[in-house]
Amino acid sequence: QVQLVESGGGLVQPGGSLRLSCAASGSIFRFLSMGWYRQAPGKQRELVATIPSRGSPDYADPVKGRFTISRDNAKNTVYLQMNSLQPADTAVYYCHADGGRLTYWGQGTQVTVSS
Repeated sequence: QVQLVESGGGLVQPGGSLRLSCAASGSIFRFLSMGWYRQAPGKQRELVATIPSRGSPDYADPVKGRFTISRDNAKNTVYLQMNSLQPADTAVYYCHADGGRLTYWGQGTQVTVSS
């Protein structure tokens, strides 16, 4: 059973930064890709960024140039560095692991951008 545990969410002012972490129980190298999704109140869950086991990361247009996804295989952890945060970034952020036949989700961490 794979467990993904997110941390690092919180309240931040517009223009501020946060770094989210996703710690996996076991090696993340076995997954085809890892990613971050978010869901705002009343909206569908949407992709934020993904990073494959090999290759370059990919970002949703609203976060390009502001967010950076990275992974540390030795620590089985994926990160999302979020800069220049805006109120529209307010959402619950979920970590995702694509294992091919099976996919896994974390429990989510709340990010609130407000003055």
